[in-house]
Amino acid sequence: MKVGDTVPEFSAVDQHGDTTTLSTLLDDGPIVLFFYPKAFTPGCTAEACHFRDMVGEFAEIGARPVGISADEASRQAEFDAEHKLGYPVLSDPDKSIAKTFGVKRFGPVFNKRATFVIDTDRRVLAAISSETNMNKHADEALNVLQMR
Repeated sequence: MKVGDTVPEFSAVDQHGDTTTLSTLLDDGPIVLFFYPKAFTPGCTAEACHFRDMVGEFAEIGARPVGISADEASRQAEFDAEHKLGYPVLSDPDKSIAKTFGVKRFGPVFNKRATFVIDTDRRVLAAISSETNMNKHADEALNVLQMR
C-alpha cells in the first residue's frame, strides 16, 4: 500500500476475541494502522506504548490507533492488559492483512514495522516505515492527520 491507494476491506479478531472489519474501525474517523513484528518485544512494546500515550491527541482530531501483528488474539489480550493500551489490537496470524499492505516477510520471520494512516474513505493518507525509530510512527501519523 502506498499513499493514495484504497485499502480493501478486511476482517480480523481483536484482543477481546471479537471480529471487526476495516469499515467498522473507520466508522468513528480515520485510523492509524500500525504493524508491529511481535508483542512483548522491546521495540514493539515501546512503539505500542508511545501510541497509547498519544491516544488523547489522536482522539482530539477524531482518529485512533489500531495495532496489528501476527500474534494470536490471546497474546494480544495479554499485551493490551499488561500495557493498558486502550485501543484495538488485531491478530493477523496468517499474515494475510500484512501481505495486502506489503509488509509480510517470507517464511517464519516477523512482519515489517510499518504504519498506514487510513482516512474514512479507505484511502491511504500516509505510509510510514522505520524498523528502529519507535516514536516515528505515531509522531508522523499525528502530524499527517493534523495537516489534512
